[in-house]
Amino acid sequence: MNAEAVVRALWDRMQARDWAGVGELLADDVVVEWPASAERIVGRDNYVKINAEYPEGWSIRVLRVVASGETVVSEVEVPHEGMGVHRVASFWTVRDGRIVDGREYWTSLGADPSPQWRSAWVQPM
Repeated sequence: MNAEAVVRALWDRMQARDWAGVGELLADDVVVEWPASAERIVGRDNYVKINAEYPEGWSIRVLRVVASGETVVSEVEVPHEGMGVHRVASFWTVRDGRIVDGREYWTSLGADPSPQWRSAWVQPM
C-alpha cells in the first residue's frame, strides 16, 4: 500500500472497530503526539488500546487526505452521540507500508470561541 492508502485504511479500520487491522498498519514503535492535550502515545499496543477504549457512540467521516511521499495529512470529523462533533487534523509519516509517527490535533467544534473583535469579518459555521 502507498502512504495515502495506509492512512485511508487506518480510518476505515477504526470505523469498523477492526483493532487488529489498525495494529497491522502501525510500526511496533510508532509515536503519536496529541499536542492539544500534551500527550504522547508510544508503541502500537498503546495507540490501538487508547482508541479501542474510547467511549462508544462515535463514527468517522474522512473529509480529506493529502499525501506527498511518506507524509500524509488527514482531516477527519468524529461525531459522538454524547460528546458532540470532534475534528482532527493528523500528520502521519508512513514508511514501508506502516505508520511510524503522527501528530494529531483534536478539537471539538466551537471549543475555541470567536473573539468579539473579529465579528465584522467572520461568519459562524
